[in-house]
Amino acid sequence: MGYKIPLFKLNFDGAEARAAADTINSGWISTGPKCAELETRFADALGARYAVSVCNCTSALHLCCLVCGVGPGDEVLVPSLTFAASANCIRYAGGNPVFCDIAGPGHINIDPEDIRRKITPKTKAIVVVHMAGFPARMDEIMEIARQNGLKVIEDACHGPLSEYKGRKLGTIGDCSAFSFFSNKNMSTGEGGMFVTNDPKMAEEARLLRSHGMTTMSYQRASGHATEYDIVSLGYNYRLDDIRASIALEQLKKLPGDLQERSRVRNHYLSRLSDVPGIVIPFSDNDEFVSNYIFPVVLKDSDKSRRDKVREFLHAEGIQTSVHYPSIHRFSIYSDCSVSLPNTEYVSDNEVTLPMYASLTAGEVDFICDTMIKALERYGH
Repeated sequence: MGYKIPLFKLNFDGAEARAAADTINSGWISTGPKCAELETRFADALGARYAVSVCNCTSALHLCCLVCGVGPGDEVLVPSLTFAASANCIRYAGGNPVFCDIAGPGHINIDPEDIRRKITPKTKAIVVVHMAGFPARMDEIMEIARQNGLKVIEDACHGPLSEYKGRKLGTIGDCSAFSFFSNKNMSTGEGGMFVTNDPKMAEEARLLRSHGMTTMSYQRASGHATEYDIVSLGYNYRLDDIRASIALEQLKKLPGDLQERSRVRNHYLSRLSDVPGIVIPFSDNDEFVSNYIFPVVLKDSDKSRRDKVREFLHAEGIQTSVHYPSIHRFSIYSDCSVSLPNTEYVSDNEVTLPMYASLTAGEVDFICDTMIKALERYGH
């Protein structure tokens, strides 16, 4: 069905189309100068030393696991309340995901206490997902990692320019991954970025993203190199210059877009914070964040009631989603026997409401009014 208010709207105008056309007309469309420019500008925006453009966030996560030394038999702690790529990347590297619970409905990021409980001699790293662009409890997590000699991988796909105590998400751990998928804050259709402050990790990621080749096609075409060697078993994880040119335009718009999303969130909070029957995750957060999505969690509820609430909203023309089905419940992870009560409750009772910069106050009011009606109709 068509929705009066969709979950997400692209922040595109003629700038992206012109940038793509200019790159096409330049005669070079694969990995080249636009990717290099994007890497520099993205790293500068985060205050990071290195950024490596890749074809999607999943490939960036895989590279994170590889440069952190994850291999067969290693265990990596990861939340289950996230998209499957956050755990799949561990298996790509030969490691075993160990699923951790979230702190609770009010803070739907990985719980440091559960991290502590699940560390074993096989634990190699921690994957931290900053849900909705809100920071996990990084001081505690980094201290746990330091005490136990663990690497920290930040899945920051929801959080470009989000902050934690004055630092940008994605610059706190050993390395991080960002997404430029079609519904993200920065969108290029597909695309992603590997970020680190470690020169050796950056060098290895650049090598692995392009077949383990010592020089790239653009270097050879522009006369900066005439041959190459292959020194490791790499992958074809390159971003192309067409998407990089679009990403550069999106990056210019990002600060303003996030300011408008903050306005939208504040309006939601003013309308829903005192509504009985729901919890708004991260409602006490006072740091600058990306507000990638606006999640709410129903209290004293179950999956059937949550689904009825969503159906009511859909019937009124409001698109919603769920972030996320628990990974440990998927068939492919049926061998990971684990009880995650907070994760399972939120998976069954979370509703993601529309969030984008051009959402008007009137539209937010309509969404909130409809949500309140749905809660009243399907109350216990």
